[in-house]
Amino acid sequence: MGYLGAMRAGALAIALSLVPAAAQAETLSSALTSAYLNNPEIMSALLNVKATAENIALAKSAKLPSIGVSGTFGGSWTAPQGGDVFTALGSTAGINYSQTLFDNFKTEADIEQARAGTELSKYALRNVEQNILFSVVQAYYAVIRDTQLVQLRQDNMAFYDAQLTSAEDRLRLGEGTKIDVSQAQTRQIAGVALYQSAIASLQTSQASYERYVGHKPRNLVYDFNFGKSLPTSIDAGIASAEDRHPALLAARAAIRVAQAGSDAASAAFGPTLSLIGSIETSIAYASERNLQPAGTASDLTGSAQLRLSVPLYSGGALSASLRKANIQQIQSEVDALGAFDTVKEAVISSWSTLQNAISQIQSAEAAVASAELVVEGTIQERDVGQKTTLDVLNAQAEYSTAREALISARTTRMVAAFALLAASGRLSPDVLGLNIPVHSADGYIATVEDVWLELRALDE
Repeated sequence: MGYLGAMRAGALAIALSLVPAAAQAETLSSALTSAYLNNPEIMSALLNVKATAENIALAKSAKLPSIGVSGTFGGSWTAPQGGDVFTALGSTAGINYSQTLFDNFKTEADIEQARAGTELSKYALRNVEQNILFSVVQAYYAVIRDTQLVQLRQDNMAFYDAQLTSAEDRLRLGEGTKIDVSQAQTRQIAGVALYQSAIASLQTSQASYERYVGHKPRNLVYDFNFGKSLPTSIDAGIASAEDRHPALLAARAAIRVAQAGSDAASAAFGPTLSLIGSIETSIAYASERNLQPAGTASDLTGSAQLRLSVPLYSGGALSASLRKANIQQIQSEVDALGAFDTVKEAVISSWSTLQNAISQIQSAEAAVASAELVVEGTIQERDVGQKTTLDVLNAQAEYSTAREALISARTTRMVAAFALLAASGRLSPDVLGLNIPVHSADGYIATVEDVWLELRALDE
């Protein structure tokens, strides 16, 4: 009994450390808000949108002027045999200008590809947000479930303690047997093991919660008001997903990216017309011994020319690029079909899981009520000699199983409801009623589009 007492004392100490101090309840909405504002994966996805937006400026720069300045300064000297040293110094300064005037619309295709790629990254951000919010939901209800299981199994330990004490008392009075005591002890040890398992699961759930939300759970609340956000049928869920699911929107944007890439690869076969110009001034100094000035000269020159370039042969590179782009375009369309099938499956699966969980809750509630009466009746019958200790222990085990099934079904119902929201593309701050601004890089993108500002401060 000393070893068993040590096991129980250790389990109870861990359990007490897991119980949150009395504090204001933390609703699911507040947990979702905290995760949305502080989760590093969401922040990383937002930064990726901004980084991707820079491809627009890079693409636009291909048709805009490139202007630069250059300068040189240097000299030379000669020492004729028997004559004075002759030194020449000179400097030049110039302005260079170049601009592509026409490239068979390749730049326009590159710009479209960059914009589509930025749109794709925006939908990727929304998909990351959905995944993180759903992970918060899973962790939130896992903590509630495991907390309830810890409490339930703690109650079971107390029940088995009472039954062991009762069996020992009856043995002393000659009304019981050693078998009754042994059976009660076995269930007591098993109850402690189950209790420790529940504590381990709760610790894992709390760690997941802290990972996504940013702090330890505090007095979590089971209920959540979905309002009218949940789809009312499978067809409604699929229709919502087609319009809103970020994975499907990203797949369509990926098709645009591939189409623009194919256009750019095709345009590379065409001519390119460029304007190149420069203005340069030079100053020359000539001197003899001791660098005394002997004469100066200055010139101002300029040039301007149109350059036409037509590719004739590139070792097969242009053709390979075009074939690759065409294949990638077909691949993007196939990927979009696969994405739709995946989302459709998720809608149907989450809807079915939700309906099944509702039925399981009703069944489990009835089973709990019945099993509770069975335990009470079996104890009374045992006390008058009509039932054995084993009958009581078995009745309690059935009662505990029914209660655990009810806890699991309630958790499954809530998680499945949010899974249905996610599958239909509606797991977002605005639909959930979170009073926070939605992450957006639209302001940054608008600033990036103004590529004339070579040096600019972007505050967003």
